[in-house]
Order: sequence, then structure tokens, then C-alpha cells
Amino acid sequence: MNVFLTLFWLLHAAVAGQAGQVGHDQAKSSLLGNVWHAALQASQKGQSGGAASPAESGDPGDPQPDAPKVKGIYVTAYSAGGSRLSSLLGLVDKTGLNAMVIDIKDDNGYITYKTDNPELTKMGTPKSFIPDIGKLLNTLKAHQIYPIARIVVFKDTVLAKNHPELSYVTGSGAVWQNGNGDSFVNPYRKEVWDYNVAIAKEAARLGFKEIQFDYVRFPEGFEKKADSLKFTKTDESRVDIVSDFVKYAKQRLAPLGVRVSVDIFGYAASVPAAEGIGQDFVKISNGVNVISPMIYPSHYGAGWFGQKDPDKAPYATIKGAMADTRKKLDPLGGKQPIIRPWIQDFTASWLGKSHYIPYGAAEVDAQIKALKESGVNEFLLWNAGNKYTPEAHY
Repeated sequence: MNVFLTLFWLLHAAVAGQAGQVGHDQAKSSLLGNVWHAALQASQKGQSGGAASPAESGDPGDPQPDAPKVKGIYVTAYSAGGSRLSSLLGLVDKTGLNAMVIDIKDDNGYITYKTDNPELTKMGTPKSFIPDIGKLLNTLKAHQIYPIARIVVFKDTVLAKNHPELSYVTGSGAVWQNGNGDSFVNPYRKEVWDYNVAIAKEAARLGFKEIQFDYVRFPEGFEKKADSLKFTKTDESRVDIVSDFVKYAKQRLAPLGVRVSVDIFGYAASVPAAEGIGQDFVKISNGVNVISPMIYPSHYGAGWFGQKDPDKAPYATIKGAMADTRKKLDPLGGKQPIIRPWIQDFTASWLGKSHYIPYGAAEVDAQIKALKESGVNEFLLWNAGNKYTPEAHY
């Protein structure tokens, strides 16, 4: 499968410019899906597609045993700290939604609220996108909203520019950037681990019940870049170093009573370990309380799960993605984490005419139905602009 892994990440890098349209960490094109579909078609023949019964709470040591079945929305720091918060609170109050995933360290690497914590300001760059973080947490509590702090880990343009030694440097001495102008920091650097864990600790002390780590990986197609870049590394594999960070973070946060969750490529449940970027679905799942695969129908290519255009078949696509997730995680038995996928509440018009459909209540409901039938009762809705469908049956 090494040939297909290489093709996959090369193609991913080529189309990564689409990422800005939805602002999340996923594989994003029908081209990508076609490569993997061809690679896996033969191996999937004859395999059972039945879903096993779920573990309601995968970790017997769940630090939040009284947490609700989370049905949440993504909220940017701008929305959380601005006028849009009022309408989002109204949406949650009037529907079955009950949680918000809020940027505490965003996709650029900014800490999104004012902090005087020297452990954070030594390496981080705070911005007052959320003017009063304490007031925000009190508001969420008053509305009985389960608060989740999203921390973007290794994609960190701000830290990379301020500390090139923690990033990847080109032959000319410049900090490496991807096609979107984003830079990453190096998972082999323990200082990066401790910095992100320090942010998580402060979020926990502020009142967040869960820490959600995103971009827990190396850059796309890293196996093709590594030899031309200068960076610190050890003999440990990329997969192992990423998994080690997750376990380390969970251990450090355990005394604070917060859950640890990780966002991961939806494709990761359907493919072998992605050695290039260091993501192994099972190894990462072993180190968290909650795993959140990003299974947006728009991000699977033609032919996935038997669908010509997966975006136009939200129910079937989610069912297929969950069947693959079960195959990965059911062998973990009682140690498997809570499965809480990210699903789609946006229209993927960039797929081109006849390859997408407008997403509204029916499409969101279809995804939720597929999750329930797969034994999954938790989900998160993604819309980069935080515009969600109030008519859906959450």
C-alpha cells in the first residue's frame, strides 16, 4: 500500500487550497477519494459491513461521567467574542444542541483571549478575540452548554515564525510554508508539547470540560518534504511521536478532570496508518477519551461507499464511514473512546455542478439518522461561518 499512501498525500497537497473553504483538517477532493477507493476496493471485498454495538463510554476512567450526549457546534473566537454569540445561544436553547467547540488557540496559532500566564506568553501570542473569557464561560454555564476548548496544535504559523527552531527550515533558511502560506511546528520538539498542554491546562481551569486537539499531525505530504527540510528529529517514527503527544497530553490533564479529544481525518478510519503525516487511527484513539473523525460527505471522492457523488448521498456516506470506524475501534473493546464525529452543515459548491447538493435540514437529518443507526449518539456540526440549520432535528 505504500504506493497508494504516496499518491494520496501528493494529491492531498495538490488540492489543499480547498481547505480554506471550510477551515478544518480533512482530506478534501474526489481525486483523493478515487485513489483510495481503487486501492481499497479489492481488500474490502468479502468483509462484513455490520456495525457492532457501541460502548456508551469507552474509558472506564472517564473524567466527565455525568457529561451529556454531546451534540455540538463549532464556534470561532470571533463569534464567541462578538455579536453572533447571541444568535448561537438562541439556536442551542431552542434545539436539541447542547455544546460548543470554541477556538482557544486558532488555526493561525493565536491564543484567542487575553492572558497574563507567563507559561503561555513566553511562547504564545494572545489576542483579545474573546474580550472576557470568564464572562463567556459563565454565559455558557447559564445556558447549560457543555464547553469544549479547541486547540490547534502543530499547525501554528505564529509560533513557527517567532521560533524557527521549533519548525521546519528550508535550504535558504526560511521557515517552510505550505501552498496556503501556513507553517507547522515540529512534533519532535517537547517544548511544543508543553506549550500546547499549558494552554489546555489554563482552559480547564477556566471552566472548559473538554480539550479538543486539532491538527495533531505533520504537514500534508511530509514524507516528500522531510529530506529537504532542516528540523530536529529522533529515531522514533512520526506515527509514534504523534501518538506519544496525545498520551502525554491526556496524562498531564488527567488531574484537572477534563476529557481529551482529538480530531482526525475521516479517511483515517478507512485506510492504513498515514505514516507521512504521523496519524494512526487506532493508536491515537487509544490515547483519548473522545475521537472525532471528520466524515463530511463532501470530502469523499467518487466511488466511496458505492456512491458516485458522496456529497449527494449523506446518509449512505455516513453509514459507510461509521462501518469503517467500527472495524478500526471495536477490537479495542471497553477501552475504545467515545465516537463523536464531525458532520456537514455547509454546501460544498466547490465540487462543481452536478457533484454537490445544497445542505439543509434534510441533509443534516440524514447524517444524524445514519449515526444513530450505527449506534453513535453524539456529533459535532461544522460550518466555518458558524451558520447552522435551525430546522434540523438534533
